[in-house]
Formats: sequence, structure tokens, C-alpha cells
Amino acid sequence: MLRQRVLSAAILVPIVVAIFLLGRPFIDAFVAAVAALAAWETFALLRRARYRAFPLYGTVLAAALVVAGAAVPSLPGTGVWAALPAVPAIGLLVAGAAALWVHDPRDGFAAWIGTAFGALYVGLLAFAPVLMAAAPPLPGGAALGILGAGRGWLLVLIGAVWSYDSFAYVFGRAFGRRRFLQHVSPSKTYAGLFGGLAGAVVVAALVLAGLGRSPLEGIPVGLLVGLSAQAGDLAESMLKRAADAKDSGQLIPGHGGMLDRVDSFLFAAPVLAAYVALVPR
Repeated sequence: MLRQRVLSAAILVPIVVAIFLLGRPFIDAFVAAVAALAAWETFALLRRARYRAFPLYGTVLAAALVVAGAAVPSLPGTGVWAALPAVPAIGLLVAGAAALWVHDPRDGFAAWIGTAFGALYVGLLAFAPVLMAAAPPLPGGAALGILGAGRGWLLVLIGAVWSYDSFAYVFGRAFGRRRFLQHVSPSKTYAGLFGGLAGAVVVAALVLAGLGRSPLEGIPVGLLVGLSAQAGDLAESMLKRAADAKDSGQLIPGHGGMLDRVDSFLFAAPVLAAYVALVPR
């Protein structure tokens, strides 16, 4: 298992790094593709949990939400947030219209609800491109200024989430005794939680310092991203438990499915995007 995980990481990490360095629109296309794969796995889990849905349509809608998140800032006369709600609204209307054709109204309504959940849940990845668009300008002389504001704040997100996951695993294995929310995920410990938060704060502070901002900002950013990443992981665990599944899929050997890899980002991306949009620059 460990050999598979290392081999998969050795293949995937350089691809992710290359796409990150290429910038937009490559990042936007990559996130949309990831959303489509994660959505397909989500609908498979819903089906195993005996929830009805329209999987193909829901998968397309999830990817469309990411495309909308990337395109909205460039639309004339709109801000970053102004037109984004139109896509899920229209998507839900179409899903509701499709549900009318299901013979049993109870099944049709269930399919409408299931489709809406699956698409909007994975569609939270749309806030990754929204974060890039909402990022404040970098001050002159920033060490990571070559990345630009958008990729710089995306690096904050990626670094904080990955560091939270890594430190939580290490601290949980080394010091974990007391567990929390065992009915959702029996492996989560308080030691892992606090260790993960510490790691997220440190990495967020380092990246923010490289972006020319105060490293002290790493405290609120690291805590917000770390806690939301943990919530995202637990939310997917709840879905997998409902479906009686260990992983969301077998797409990535040793790592499970795509949803298993991005579950933390589903909650962390909108939280960090909201922080960037609301906190004074």
C-alpha cells in the first residue's frame, strides 16, 4: 500500500506542479476536470447509499460550476460574486424539470434532491478559481511575487490544506489517544486535530510572508483553512459511511478516488475565498 501511495504521488505531484506553474486557464481546466471525476464518484456513493439522482447531469453541472467560477470575473459589468449564483440556480431548475418525468413523484423528488446535493457539494471547488480572482494585489518586492496574486493565494490554500492533512496524520499516529466524532470517522484524534492546525498555521504564515503580508495573518488563515479542511474530510467520511464504502473510488492506486483527494478543499476553498473577499486588504 505504501509503495503504491509513493508511486502515485511521484506521478501526480509533478503534474499538479506543472499545471500550477502554467497558470490560468490551465488551472481552471484542471479544477473542472477534477470536479467532474469527483462528482461521478459522489453520485456512485449516493447510489450505493440508495439515494436517487441523475448522475450524468449532476456531473456536468458540477464541472459547469467550476467553469462559471473561472469565467464570472471576466464577464462585463459583473464582480467576482455577482453572477455566480445564476449557474446553480439554473442547474437546479433543469434538474427539477427533469424530475417531473419520473413516474413516481416521490422518486422524482428524491432524484432532484440527490442531484442538487451531488452537484453543489463537489461544485464548491468553483471557489478555487474565485479565490484566484478575488486575491488582493501583492505589494512590490514580495518574494513570491512572480506567482502573481491569484496563484499566490491558491498556494496558501494548497499549502495549508496539505500541511493540515500531513501534520494531522503524523501527530495522530504518534500521540493520538482521545478520539472525536468516532461515529463519522473512527481514526480522528484531538492530537491529530491540534497538530494539523499547528502545521496549517506555520505553512500559511510562511507563504503569506512570501506574498508580502504579515506572517501573523497565518494564524487566522491557518486556523480557518485547517478547521474547514477537517470538516470537509469528515463530511466525505459521513457520505462514505452512508454508502458503506472505504474509499470513493480506485482511480488513484493507494490513495482511493479523486473525491478522497479533494474532500478537504471542498470546504476550505469557499472559506478562504470568503476571507479574502471580506477582510480588509
